[in-house]
Amino acid sequence: MARKFLYVIAFFAVIVIAGGFALSIWGRQLTSLALVPSAEFVEQDPLAANAYQDPKMWISRPGMGTKDPARWQPAMQSDRGLVPTPAEPKPEPFAVFFVHPTSYMNRASWNAPLEDSEANNRARLFVRGLASPFNQASEIWAPRYRQATVGAFLTDAPEAQRALDAAYEDVAQAFAFFLDSVGDDVPIVLAGHSQGSLHLLRLLRERVAGQPVEQRVAVVYAIGWPISLEHDLQELPFPACATADQAGCIMSWSTYAEPADPSALFETYAKSVGFDGKPRGQSKILCTNPLTGGIGGEALIERNLGTLVPEADLDGGALVPGAVPARCDRRGLLLIGEPPEMGSYVLPGNNYHVYDIPLFWRNLQADVARRVEAWQKPA
Repeated sequence: MARKFLYVIAFFAVIVIAGGFALSIWGRQLTSLALVPSAEFVEQDPLAANAYQDPKMWISRPGMGTKDPARWQPAMQSDRGLVPTPAEPKPEPFAVFFVHPTSYMNRASWNAPLEDSEANNRARLFVRGLASPFNQASEIWAPRYRQATVGAFLTDAPEAQRALDAAYEDVAQAFAFFLDSVGDDVPIVLAGHSQGSLHLLRLLRERVAGQPVEQRVAVVYAIGWPISLEHDLQELPFPACATADQAGCIMSWSTYAEPADPSALFETYAKSVGFDGKPRGQSKILCTNPLTGGIGGEALIERNLGTLVPEADLDGGALVPGAVPARCDRRGLLLIGEPPEMGSYVLPGNNYHVYDIPLFWRNLQADVARRVEAWQKPA
């Protein structure tokens, strides 16, 4: 099952794409699938104070060895076929806290039960495909949490926000345990995708800003969730990453092939409320280019060190150098030119949200190592 992780990720990410903007894209279709829970919202009991001391509460954590899904390293495609990916210089120790996207699509409840085996298996596959670019870290922590179900993103009912709030409380508790577990002098990398990025951005505002841990954050990867330059970014404790060797900054992008049609996305985005309490309106979305490491700009295809592409027989995936270019447009979308062949799970409008990380897998691996090194250099 694990070898087919990329296709499983693609399939379920299409079904359970975790973003408040999914309704604008697939509204009628998804509503017809009746994914919004019909049950009343049930207030979750808080987890036990020591809940995250239990190793079973972590999808990835130190001590798992070869069973750790985030430690996977794909092979590289070359003229000689598949070859081991060239080893990079090992960076100094750093710890990663990764929050996975939605893996629960059941309408039986607003939040995923911790014992739901299907959601747990999917979450593990997500971590294997999306957190593995951070596999050079000395520690990778990816918690299980009672995530909001996909239906919570397809309605404006008050239960939806309550489900997100409940999910966030679990993530915040896991983050507190993470901080207690890593060394005081170890740099920290915070990363997430979709629903995971939403919770990560709230952590930044409520649990990082103004706290001692703020000085230890080497970089934040809040991928697959739009961040308004005007109404969100200034409410966060870190700026956008302006250069490839900058530490203490935020990387974020939303990927589209061309011709891109994000009209439905921006219609809902314009009506949403920013972190400053004001409507986001037509404000530009943050686009940091994963091929250049800076805000905006354009990078030719040669700068892509390796895209994680699935094999034709669905039997795994390999890194393919030079698969796609990347440029940030005036709206803040990350455009990759003509649609690449990544599988059958591209969203309407040439939205490559499912592949936000796989498209730039190898560059992300190099990016995090640079930023950790930059954090460690004397000011």
